[in-house]
Order: sequence, then C-alpha cells, then structure tokens
Amino acid sequence: MARARLILDTRKGSKSSITGLFPIAVRVFHKKPRIIRLSHYTSVKGWEETNLLLRKSVKENIGLDCDEINIEIYERLDAAKRIINEIGDSIDNISVDTLVQEIKDKWEDKNKSYSKKKYEECITLSEFGKVLIERKNKSNKPATAKWYQDSINAFKDLNDGRDIKLNQITVKFLKTFEAEHRSRNNSTNTISAYMRGVSAVYNAAIAEDEFKTEKNPFKHFKIPKTKRVKKKALPKESIIDFKETNYEFESAIWHTKNYMMVMFLGRGMNLIDIAKLRVKDIYSGYIFYGRSKTDDPLSVKITSELQAILDYYLDGKELEDFVFPIGNDGSSGMFKKYRSDRRLVNKHLKIIAKDAGIEGKLTTYYLRHSWATIAKFLGFPISLISDALGHQSVATTEGYLKSFVDDKLDEANELVVA
Repeated sequence: MARARLILDTRKGSKSSITGLFPIAVRVFHKKPRIIRLSHYTSVKGWEETNLLLRKSVKENIGLDCDEINIEIYERLDAAKRIINEIGDSIDNISVDTLVQEIKDKWEDKNKSYSKKKYEECITLSEFGKVLIERKNKSNKPATAKWYQDSINAFKDLNDGRDIKLNQITVKFLKTFEAEHRSRNNSTNTISAYMRGVSAVYNAAIAEDEFKTEKNPFKHFKIPKTKRVKKKALPKESIIDFKETNYEFESAIWHTKNYMMVMFLGRGMNLIDIAKLRVKDIYSGYIFYGRSKTDDPLSVKITSELQAILDYYLDGKELEDFVFPIGNDGSSGMFKKYRSDRRLVNKHLKIIAKDAGIEGKLTTYYLRHSWATIAKFLGFPISLISDALGHQSVATTEGYLKSFVDDKLDEANELVVA
C-alpha cells in the first residue's frame, strides 16, 4: 500500500549551498520512494523528528512563523494521504511518478482555492479602518481618526500605496515595516505610533468578527516601546518675563499671550480645552470643563488675575458663545480650523519667547508643563498635581515630571561639583 510521510530531507545533495539548511519534504512510497520538497528549510536541530514539526526555540527558526508553517506542511501531508485513499485499490495500476503528480495537482488546486479566498474575501486595512475613522469623527474624536488614517497610510506606503489585506500583515511584514522606517531615520515614537494605530484597527476587526486569524502578529511582535520625550518647562522667573511682554491691543499675538496665561493660571489647561470653553462653562467663580483627552470633568477656581483676562472675553456674549476667538466645538468639521489656529499660536509664541528673553522653542505645552514643575518644586504632592492636570493615574504624572526632576538634579550637581 502506498504511504506518505513528512521528513527533513538531509541527503547531501539537498542541503542549501547558501543557508546550509535542509528542506522539509513529503516522502511518498509506492513501489519506489519519491521525495517532494516543500518550500521551507531548517537544520537537523530545528526539526522535531518525533512529532514531525519545526522547533520554535532553535536559532535557525527564529523569525519564522513556526505555527503557521507546521499547519501548512500537515495540510500538504493530509492532502497526499487523501489522494492515496481516494485512489484505493486502483493505485496498483499507476506508477509512483503518476501518484506524485496527482498529489502535486491536488496541492495546486487547493492553493488556488485558498489564495482566492484569502486574497479576494479578506477585508482590507483601509476598509475596516474607514469604519473606525467614521466612528471617531462622529463621536468628535478627530485627532484619533487622523491617527488611524496616518497609520494606515504609513502601512500602505510600504506596499507601494496599495491597500493591504489584514491577513497580509504578518510578523515578517511588521519587522520589514520597522526596518524600513528606521532606515529613513524616523523616531522610535513615530514607528510605535503607526504600529499601535494599525494594531488597534486589526484587533478591532477581530473583536467585531470581521476577520479571523490563526496567529495574531501583534501578539508575536513587540512594538517598539515609546521613549519618554523630555518635557519642556519654564521656571517661574521666565513666566514673569512672559507676562511682562506687551503687544498691540486685540492683535493676534496679544490674544495668543492671553491664551497662554489662561493655560497657566487655569492650572495647566490644554489649548484645545480653552478653545472649547463657552460662556456657560464659567460661573460661581469657577471654570468647569471636560478634558478633551479623557472626558474627565474638571473645575478651576478663578484667581483675580485670571478673572481680569476673562472679563474682556466674556463682555457682551451669550451663554452658548465661545469664550475665545479660537472657539472650537471639538467636532471633526472644525478640526482643521483648530490645527490652523494652533499653528498660528505656536508661530506667535516664537516671537513672544524672543521678546521675553526665553531661549529655545516655546510651544503651547510649555505652560502646562511649567505649572506642573513649579507646583512640584513648591512641595505639592504628586497626587495633587495629578488631579490638577486631569491625569487618570499618578503613574502618568510621575513619568510626566521625571524629566523636570532630572533637570533639577543636573543643576544641583553643578552646584556640588563647582
């Protein structure tokens, strides 16, 4: 009776002259032996003879999707055995070479069928990404929607601009993506952001039964860990210099200075949260707002200096009016406007920084960071600063403040060794 078995073809002539590895093969015996080589190679140590499969722990197999390969070679073996069973007693009337050809034909037919199903029926990254992006835009999360789109575009760029089937995203694809972006000198944080964006789309497709996979590549590939960006902050003396700058009343740069002071006096508010403020959010001596990033409700007691700024912007307005000229409801429709406003604000900040004698680049985040670091070195507990900034955990605040602490340690060291 004819037989079929998986083997590692260790014959001298089978060894690859390039890699030194041996091919995995199906050995068919029908009157005479024949060996049908498969497309996968490994070493003697990389082949588990007892269970006839690839070993994951051997160095020659590192980087290979051993689970997927083992499934594939067993499917080949199963197809060969089924051909033998289907032919039955008539097998005595055919040669071993005819049997081998029947097996190869069976494999080819199966591959055609599998490939058609795999590449024609599987949902693409852009198709399901579009679903998530539309949801985020409808729920007024345009920044997250943009992150998804930028991530998808980055992956398509690696595929010459063509869309990608979700089952085309493998560990190998992820490794290639990382290597390509490192060759372009892109930062680890950029690479990580793109991969996390696509991972979110990929896993959402699985969770919503739009896609099934035997091996989730994001569970077998370690996305580069985001490196903490050194936070920038101004000492209190620089804040005073900032406040003492003067500009033409109601000019664009005059408004920018006011926004920044509201951020600082408002306990490190974000620019987007200031832009969302409406007149109705200010009453009983407090500013009430929901932090855009987390939706957590926060309130800030209005100091006399902050009230003086607000009085100008509140004068003559209705409850539903935006407080500031950069008013923004957070919707997707106004997202482009907000980004344009933010760019203009940052452009004005460069001028203000120069006028105030502040060295280096100054952005909207400096004022938030400045409030945090000044509070830290005035002795306020991190838990209190965490609540003030609207962080969802003290751990976030600790990481947030670490670079500020490092700066102070550097200053202390200079004093000690001087």
